[in-house]
Amino acid sequence: MDRNMIKSIFSILQVCVLCCLMFLYGSVNASAAVERLSVKGTFLVNEKGEKVVLKGVSMGWHNWWPRFYNASAVKTLKEQWNCTLIRAAMGVEPEGAYLSNPEKALKCVTAVADAAIANDMYVIIDWHSHGLYTEEAKEFFSQITARYKGVPNVIYEIFNEPVKDTWADVKKYSEDVIACIRAVDKEALILVGTPHWDQDVHLAADDPIKNVHNIMYTLHFYAATHKTSLRERADYALEKGLPLFVSECAGMEASGDGNIDLQEWNEWQAWMKEHAVSWAAWSIADKDETCSMLYPSAPDTEWKSEDLKEWGRIVKEVLLVK
Repeated sequence: MDRNMIKSIFSILQVCVLCCLMFLYGSVNASAAVERLSVKGTFLVNEKGEKVVLKGVSMGWHNWWPRFYNASAVKTLKEQWNCTLIRAAMGVEPEGAYLSNPEKALKCVTAVADAAIANDMYVIIDWHSHGLYTEEAKEFFSQITARYKGVPNVIYEIFNEPVKDTWADVKKYSEDVIACIRAVDKEALILVGTPHWDQDVHLAADDPIKNVHNIMYTLHFYAATHKTSLRERADYALEKGLPLFVSECAGMEASGDGNIDLQEWNEWQAWMKEHAVSWAAWSIADKDETCSMLYPSAPDTEWKSEDLKEWGRIVKEVLLVK
């Protein structure tokens, strides 16, 4: 049996497993307490056409920090952190992530998404990949969209951070995956990744996806590394009419480590406020790095001040300001 046949058989089996899991998990009904959001120009708006800015946090990779993927943690982030948004970062490539263990991935993602819906929050289901896996992504989003069809809380981020792929390749991939989502849900909000860790929004602005509504493009920043030049690039994209959504951001270096640059973090906060850009801060995790908000000793759910590292305290403080 040649490699291509083995790969085809594996893909078929993976689809069968995914379909069975989605059948077991069932479907979820929409909540009347949360409005359907849509894109108007460069803004996210509610059903009255009023600008909406979502603010919250991103979970860390599900395959490494599954202990935080639970309903109580989501409730804590809503009630004690004032989050209106949570991002479920479903790891794709690493060992134990979606490609090798779809059952675990779906269990983690649906736990967070269902809890967000129950708490009247918005949730990003994030295909947390750095490379192109077109067929696998199409299969996943076709099935997960069927579960959450018509539920306004759910936002689909179809490619976390393209690294080496060109905008032409990312655009083609995005068009293919968007078509799968739209075949099931005509109105869901979709977030499209941009090249170079979501830095090259100017490339998407010069050649955007056409004839598709309710999509935004992701911009990621780490304030100690990404400063005025990236804000200027984002300004260019907005001026060209490209709607942006900051689905991941933080205050330290792009490595996720190093010192927090509060001055630049505040500059970014002011920029997002000025342009009504929604954002999610990275991350709810306990790794030994600056961007992980929790200490390893923190419990799985409700956290006291002493459980939070400096970055966690900074983000919580910003979120509590209404």
